[in-house]
Formats: sequence, structure tokens, C-alpha cells
Amino acid sequence: MAAELARYDQHRVRLKQCHSFNEWLLALKTYTLLGPQIAKITPARPITRWQLLVIGGVIGLFALLTLPPKLSQPWLTITFYGYLLSLLILFFIPERLYGSTIELLEAKTLRIVETLETILLSGQMEFSEAVYFQVKEQLTTAKRELRQQIDLAHRRF
Repeated sequence: MAAELARYDQHRVRLKQCHSFNEWLLALKTYTLLGPQIAKITPARPITRWQLLVIGGVIGLFALLTLPPKLSQPWLTITFYGYLLSLLILFFIPERLYGSTIELLEAKTLRIVETLETILLSGQMEFSEAVYFQVKEQLTTAKRELRQQIDLAHRRF
């Protein structure tokens, strides 16, 4: 999951990644050891900019088609320009305010990895020694990758 998320722009919402994260999170919450500890992690919000613009466009178009008989010409012009301005403002609202960006998915995944590592180190998983060290190495690699991606997303040049 960490390697997959690293391939995308950190500040954008990807529907496929949000849906796969939600499925993965739902599956993880069914485990008895892990479920209670990650219960507070919320599912991803798969809402993209183009979805908001299409919804805004349809609602605005419907409103503009039904309002003309009820409004005078100056009010109709003001309403139309206000609608266009609101669509423009909607376009420039950062995606992280209404959807789950890749960066947020990485942060949630990092919390899950850290929880898995805590459970592993406590010895509750009862792995053999060889499997224990393989899992520990994979969790450490995933944690390092996720921290690096989050750090790169926050750097300002």
C-alpha cells in the first residue's frame, strides 16, 4: 500500500485509491487484535474536484433554467455572474477540504502500520522467529516509505 500510494501526486484525490483504502480498512477492522485499535480511523472521502464541479454545474444549470420567468433581466444577469464566480471559487478550493488526498491516505496507512508494529512487538501475533523478523522488516520499510512521502509533501522549496 505504501509503495502504491507513493506513485501519485500527494495533494490530489484519487478515487481508485480511496475506494481500495476503504475496502482494506473495512477488512482490517474485522480482526480481533487490530479492529479495536484502529476503530477511530475514518474511511477515506472519495470526492474529487470534477465531481463537485459537475454537481455545481447541474444544480446551477437547473436553477438558471427555472429562474428566468421569475426574475427580471438585471437580477438574472447578477445571478448568472454570481453562479459563474461560485463555480470558479469552487474550482480553486483545495481538494483536501472535501476529499481524502493521497497524503491523508498515507497518514492513515502510517497509523495502521504503527499499530501493527505495536501489536507485533507486544508478541500478541505469535509468529515464528523467521516470520516475525520478515514482518518486522516489511513494517519498518513501509513506515519509512510513508514517513518519507509525508515529509516530501510538506516541504516547501
